[in-house]
Amino acid sequence: MKQRRPGRGVLAVVLGICAGGGATALTADASAEPQANIGLRPGIAGTSTEGWWSGTGFHLALHGDVVFGRTQNRSFGAGPFADVATQSGAVLPGGGLTLHLPTHAYVPVLLSVGGYGRWHPDQGWSPGISGEVFLGSRSYNYHSSYVMAGGLVAQVRQGFGDSAERSIVLAVHLDGELLSLPFVLLYEALSGSRAK
Repeated sequence: MKQRRPGRGVLAVVLGICAGGGATALTADASAEPQANIGLRPGIAGTSTEGWWSGTGFHLALHGDVVFGRTQNRSFGAGPFADVATQSGAVLPGGGLTLHLPTHAYVPVLLSVGGYGRWHPDQGWSPGISGEVFLGSRSYNYHSSYVMAGGLVAQVRQGFGDSAERSIVLAVHLDGELLSLPFVLLYEALSGSRAK
């Protein structure tokens, strides 16, 4: 009798929950506005090909998502995400599905699952899957389709192919609009002084 791998069962359950929650959120209110966010994620990554954490490296990602189906702070929602990260000399572009759980009006939990490609100059391309939990500030924006967000991210990545690298990532999500404010203020100050 062939044994099933426990990892596939867990992945199937996570995908089922995300798909079911996403379908519920999308049908809840057709007039709901999408809420998008983009942010920078610096952090550390514990990497290993055997076990869970045999080496520590720097992790940096640019992450963006759009959540559909929300009408207020207490609404559920779901939508796609895309990111590109660098870690241990490798580049990791990826994407997947995010489920927004309004555990608190202003501090929700976001669960994400997806796939990614890993490119390393010495090893070439290899595929992988990822899952993450975001906990932080992300309230509903009633005036714009962009929502500011900031918080902590815990992520697990499992690579396949020749690398078979496993990673645990601990990072901080820094909102892109907040990071751009100093440059916007500098531009406004320089534009104002030239106008005078």
